[in-house]
Amino acid sequence: MIDNIIETHKNSTFVPVAGLSFFAIASGFLMSLIPLSLSSFGIDSSMVPWLASIFYLGLLIGATCIESIVAKIGHRVAFIVFLSVLISTILVMLAIPNAVTWLISRFVAGFAVAGIFVVVESWLLMADSAKQRAKRLGLYMTSLYGGSALGQLGIGPVGVNGFFPYLCVLGLLMLAILPPLLVKSGQPKNEHNQKLKLSEIKKLSRPAILGCLVSGLLLGPIYGLLPVYITSQVDNPEQTGVLMATIILGGMLVQPLVSFLSPKVSKSLLMALFCLFGALAVFGILESRSFMVMAVSYMLLGACSFALYPIAITLACDAISMEKIVSATEVMLLSYSVGSVLGPLCATSFSDSPDSVIFYLGGCLTTTCLYMFIKSIEKIHTGQTPIPGA
Repeated sequence: MIDNIIETHKNSTFVPVAGLSFFAIASGFLMSLIPLSLSSFGIDSSMVPWLASIFYLGLLIGATCIESIVAKIGHRVAFIVFLSVLISTILVMLAIPNAVTWLISRFVAGFAVAGIFVVVESWLLMADSAKQRAKRLGLYMTSLYGGSALGQLGIGPVGVNGFFPYLCVLGLLMLAILPPLLVKSGQPKNEHNQKLKLSEIKKLSRPAILGCLVSGLLLGPIYGLLPVYITSQVDNPEQTGVLMATIILGGMLVQPLVSFLSPKVSKSLLMALFCLFGALAVFGILESRSFMVMAVSYMLLGACSFALYPIAITLACDAISMEKIVSATEVMLLSYSVGSVLGPLCATSFSDSPDSVIFYLGGCLTTTCLYMFIKSIEKIHTGQTPIPGA
């Protein structure tokens, strides 16, 4: 029926990308700011992995129910609502600075960020072809990681103590609200979104689901634990900010390559190759004897870790009809969130070594590399050509 057709010709990229860019700068700074600022608020540093995990638990819970909210109020209004909720959690953290309040606030923040991700990803993925989706997702990831890298650079000049850094984050989030608040056109017509059935979820690509899961297992510790680990490696906070920015800059710079290769190469093979180079980057970090080698290794680690999610989500959406894109992105975000919740906790218990988090990242990358290579070989042995979507 004509009523069930989702219109995409007026689906503009300006509002989601502009809002996301400011959000990414704020979020990038905030993710490193929280673990580094605990002492200035009298909160014990042992809360670092718990604050990271509970944030991703909120992300996980949010990923299970965002689709119905977007269907009721639309992409633009949902974007405004979720950004407003995120702002309110920071205000509560500043008003009542104690461990319990911060844990609750970060849980709610995770829910809000899940909403932001589902809104923006589905907004951009509602395109007419797989090639256009890859390009739009590349733009999304470049804006997200580029903004996050800029946010990391604020650690040095802005500082990590007291209220002022958090006020800067609030200012950036308020700027993020302006594009969807002022531009009322350009959102996709999504009144007829359909929920994926359980049987359809079971048929989604397993490498796609695992790719999103592993992306969470990697990025949860990278955001939540690496700032503290890097601080123990370097001489001053500015270097911590530079190395964190380098990680995310690597994730941003690799996105054009992902967009170019994704429609042309087997996606499971592509994920295997990125995991292989990521494992080599971990070896470089452990063996580095100079800041330059360390920075290059961290950049490669970031490029490989941040490449997995866009490859996996486009793999999942390649065979999905337009009206089920929101639901599919919700499932992929759910997989990512499960990994993000488990990642920081697994990383801290992986070994007793001071390099525990790095060993953990190397283990995840190596095992995922082997799995993706096996899946690629299986495609060949079963007579299927490893074309895009494999």
